[in-house]
Amino acid sequence: MSRHEQMPTPVTQDFMGSYLESLAMVERLHRLLLDVIKDEFERLGLLDINAVQALLLFNIGENEVTAGELKSRGYYQGSNVSYNLKKLVEMGYMHHQRCEIDRRSVRVRLTEKGRSVRTHVEELFERHADGLKTKGLIGSDGMEDINRALKRMERYWSDQIRYIY
Repeated sequence: MSRHEQMPTPVTQDFMGSYLESLAMVERLHRLLLDVIKDEFERLGLLDINAVQALLLFNIGENEVTAGELKSRGYYQGSNVSYNLKKLVEMGYMHHQRCEIDRRSVRVRLTEKGRSVRTHVEELFERHADGLKTKGLIGSDGMEDINRALKRMERYWSDQIRYIY
């Protein structure tokens, strides 16, 4: 090892514990988000669509996309997104059309029914954002700090996949 290279510093137990707590929290928050959406849809009587599918509609928004684009954006895993897109098309929440250039690829976009679901999810998120802020649970600065930290972690994990040591 050259004198310019640094020896890796050992991870302290405190840091490791905090890291593991963060990992568990991200996983719990995702599951809890799906439960919150599910409960909202049960209250609204929207029982034919699940929370993962509703979140997929929300994330697609007004865009026209392929399953590959959703996977490459990091929203969903392959078989999961393909299955849910197929179901959403069958239930009338999405239109699908073969690409003119690449006939193997299918482009999807929301129908009016899909946009209605997206609106419900957006209104739910707006209520939550307003509640967090007005109750003083977390302000704009706190939310920005969280997002910055999560983006750094996302970048680090992405690098681990791309650049295997």
